[in-house]
Parts: sequence; structure tokens; C-alpha cells
Amino acid sequence: MKPSMLFLLFAVALPETEPRFHSLRYFQTSTSLPGLGKPKFTSVGYVDHQQFVRFESDSSSQREEPQVQWLDQISQEYWERNSRIVSETAHTFQVGLRNLQIYYNQTEGVHTYQRLVGCEMASDGTFLRGFEQFAYDGQDYISLDLETLSWTAAVAAALNSKQKWEAERSIAERQKIYLEKKCVEWLQKYLELGKETLLRTEPPSVRVTHHAAPNGEVTLRCRAQDFYPAEISLTWLRDGEEQLQDTEFIETRPAGDGTFQKWAAVETTSGQEGKYTCRIQHKGLSELLILKWEPQFSSIWFFVVVMALVLLLLISVIAGVMIWRKTSGVKGGSYVKAAGSDSAQWSDVSLTAKA
Repeated sequence: MKPSMLFLLFAVALPETEPRFHSLRYFQTSTSLPGLGKPKFTSVGYVDHQQFVRFESDSSSQREEPQVQWLDQISQEYWERNSRIVSETAHTFQVGLRNLQIYYNQTEGVHTYQRLVGCEMASDGTFLRGFEQFAYDGQDYISLDLETLSWTAAVAAALNSKQKWEAERSIAERQKIYLEKKCVEWLQKYLELGKETLLRTEPPSVRVTHHAAPNGEVTLRCRAQDFYPAEISLTWLRDGEEQLQDTEFIETRPAGDGTFQKWAAVETTSGQEGKYTCRIQHKGLSELLILKWEPQFSSIWFFVVVMALVLLLLISVIAGVMIWRKTSGVKGGSYVKAAGSDSAQWSDVSLTAKA
């Protein structure tokens, strides 16, 4: 089974490549709900990994709304134009949903029609790639090939759209101009407006954890968090050699506070942990970061050591009190006469010989 469009969207949104590049993406979804009337349409725009605009067809304003403060500098004309375009797109998706139900021979129900459109450019402003992909009910439907200006159908039902869109070549030609030029121009403008946020670097905080299984197997996990931008490399090495095939990764994920997190894990046996090191590369680091797991006292052993020290201290205090009582003639908490003297009282002043 081919991966769903939702997976592709997520994979595209969080690249793992090392060089820094920038992206402008719009993720649009139209959902039909029985008894709702018009489908609900949502359009969300992202610069790199930050959501910056949003449109909801059921909102009272019926306008595209800013999601970041740095868009306060944009003119009112911009919002008028974009709101009009996104409203027209919502209508196009409404028609598309009806056609897709016909192509798939479906009756009314809950269905989703999705689109991912955008571009990527290098840090120097060079165009890298553009993309326009569609999905229906979570599965790939059709996508644009910018090289040939043709449409690639992912399923048989998409041949209907492919035939219709390729019959009007201007559709692909307009998209090529937008993706390779206009999209890049707007991306550069957005990066300039939001440079304090979008072009910042925050180094990762990294730690290595140790997880032992009852069968003697050990998992070493290298976890990085609080970093920006999202591109990062975590590599496990054994005796200096990369262990890519034996490493388990999770994709880079948003942390919810504008930064990202990621971890990489490797399995070994107890006693072999010292052979492994984690190598971290990130734009926020001035040099490679190399970490390894350092054994520490567990909480149980820490508690045992602390209790042993407390007990030892208590024994010392008790012994000291007993010795003091014995040497000072104190018994039972009352004073007694000193041995060899019938009338002298105990004193803490040392006796000296008479001159």
C-alpha cells in the first residue's frame, strides 16, 4: 500500500537533510459532512515550520487571518487579495468534492479533499523545488510534474482529473510560474519580515539515557530537544563506526513552543555501553557534540547510601554521649560526687597543681 497523503505532508514538513533551506507551504482541506450543507474548508500556511496564516470557511470574518505578529507590517491590500483567492479556492474544492464522489461512485458521507502546494529554496534564494499534490480520503490522488507539466495519477479514479487538467495546459503553466517565481519571491519577503523568529538558531539540549530490560538487553537513547531550526543529525557510533542500520529514529517533531525534538536509540548488551557514543550536528552548535552514557547511582542505591550515612552518624552521636557520661560521672541524668572527693563539685575547669 502506498503511503497516505497525510504521511507525505508530515514527512515533507519536517526535513531531515543537513543543509539549511526554507519553504513556503499551504495545506488545504475540504471536508463534506452530511447535513452540513457546504463542505468545511480550511487553509493553513507555513513558512518553514511556523504557521503564519489561517482561513476557516465557517468563521464569521470570512477572511484569511494572521497567526504571527510579524505580519502586522503587511498592507490591508494583501489581506483583501489573499482572502479573495482563498475564498475562490474553497469554492473550487466544493465542486471538486462533488466530482470525486462521482469518480469514486460514492453516495453522500464524510469525505476529505486535500491539497499541498508550495516551494523550497536554498539559503541564497535559489529555487530548489516546487510541489502540488492532492489527496482524497487520506490517499494520494494526483500530483503535478513540473518538468513535463503533466499530472501523475496515483489511482485509476484520478485519470478523470488528469485528462481534464492536461487538456487545458495553461493550468500547469500557471502553477509552474507561481511555484518557481512567485512562491520564492513571497518566501523571501516573509523571511525578511519574520527574520527574528524564522532565521534564529537555538542549540539543542541533549542527554543520553539508559534503559535495561530483564533479559539483559540495553537500549541507549540519545534525545535532543529545544532546538531550532528543525534540521538536526543524531548518529550512534560503536567504537567510532556509525551504526545507522541498528539505530531506531523518530522523526523530528515540533515541541509546541517553537522548538523541535528528536531522539535516536540503539540496542546493545549490558557491559557494552561504553563502546557507544552519540554524535550531534546542528546549526546552533559551533562544533560537533559527542556524548556517551555515564553510569549513575540509581535512586534506590542513593537512598540506601543516605540511610547508611544517617545511621552511622546516629551511632557516633550515641557512642559519644555514652563516653561523656562515663568519664564525667553523670548517671541517670543527675550529678554524683567525684571519686576520691567527698565535698568537691564537678567542674569543667581543669584542676592545676598548687605552686
